[in-house]
Amino acid sequence: MSDTILVPFELPDPEPIAPVLVRDLAPLDVVVMGHFAVPEQTPTEAAREQFEAEAQATLDAVAEPFRETSSAVRTRLVFGKDRATAIDRVMIEEGCAAELNPAPTEGIDRILVPIPAVAEFSRLPAFVNVLCEESTREVTLFHVAEGDEPRERAESIVEETREGMIEAGLDAALVDTLVIEGEEHDEEILRLADEYDAVVMYQAESRLGDRIFGTLPDRIADRTGDPVIVVRRDYEPEKSTDVEAESA
Repeated sequence: MSDTILVPFELPDPEPIAPVLVRDLAPLDVVVMGHFAVPEQTPTEAAREQFEAEAQATLDAVAEPFRETSSAVRTRLVFGKDRATAIDRVMIEEGCAAELNPAPTEGIDRILVPIPAVAEFSRLPAFVNVLCEESTREVTLFHVAEGDEPRERAESIVEETREGMIEAGLDAALVDTLVIEGEEHDEEILRLADEYDAVVMYQAESRLGDRIFGTLPDRIADRTGDPVIVVRRDYEPEKSTDVEAESA
C-alpha cells in the first residue's frame, strides 16, 4: 500500500501514541512530524538553535515504535507559531493523503465515516480499512441531509459510498449506512461521534470560525478523545515562516 499518512506530535512533551494505532498504520508510509510551538515573542530561528538537538531526540523516540512495525518511516521537525499551517505544508511536501489525530485507545470496534455531499471517493477506503481490526464490528457511513437536500439523494450518497467501500475490499457485513435530516451538520456529527471509537472523514472546507473554535476534526478529537483520520483535499498551503530541521 503506497498511501502516506502524517502523524503530528506537539513538542517538547508529546503524548505517547497507542500501540494499537502503531500496529494499524504498519501497512502505510508514515511521516512522524514534531511541531515545536514557538511563543509569539520568540524568534523562530533562536528557538531552533536552542532546542533543536533535544527536540530531534524526542521526535526520534516518538518515531521508534513506528520504525519497529512500518517499512517506511521518516520524521519532520518544525519550529513555528502556527501548527495548522505547518501541518498543511508538510502534508503537501511529503505527498500525504491523510493525517491522523492520535488519541489513547485500546481497540477500535466501531468506526464513524461522515460522508459529505460532494467528495473524492478514491482515497477514503484505504484509511477506513487500515483501522479495521479483528474486533471491528461496525463501519457506519453517515450523512446529514441539510436544508433542501432530498432524503432520497442523501440515501443515494451513502449507498454509493457503501458499494465503493465493498468493491475496495471492506467486508460488506461491517458496513452500515445512516442518514438524518438536520440543520446543524457539525453538531450532528459531534453528537454521533461520541458513540464510536474512531472517525475517518474527508477534510472539511475551511471556515471563518475554524481559528476560533477549531476545525471539525479537531473538535471531534477534543470532544470524544478518540483517534480521527482526516483524508485530505488538494490545495495550496499558506506562506509560512516556520523553521525546520529534518531527518529521514
